[in-house]
Amino acid sequence: MILLRNLDPPKLCNGTRFCVSKLMANVIQAPILTGNNKGESVFIPRIPLILSDMLFEFERLQFPIRLAITIRINKTQDQSFKVTGINLETPCFSHVQLYGACSRMGTPRNLYICSKRRD
Repeated sequence: MILLRNLDPPKLCNGTRFCVSKLMANVIQAPILTGNNKGESVFIPRIPLILSDMLFEFERLQFPIRLAITIRINKTQDQSFKVTGINLETPCFSHVQLYGACSRMGTPRNLYICSKRRD
């Protein structure tokens, strides 16, 4: 999973990747997969989300996380991967984004790029 909010910078920042080890009603226990605190187990609490665009205020608690099967190019900053697949069926915003995605690899043998075929 990937964290969507800054909870305790620099350890728990937006974009930090985790693996769920224990899921409880109001907290998730998960080891950090990236960065200086890699391997450290942390607790991620449910946080209040207040919606005020209605006639009344509505508050709910939710975890500030998202499933990270895929990671957007702009979330890969300062990370490196053993194997990377890049989907170019929808175009990149710029050449800099494509360069950023390709530069996260240790070796080009493990870089896979999927794009539309032109006839």
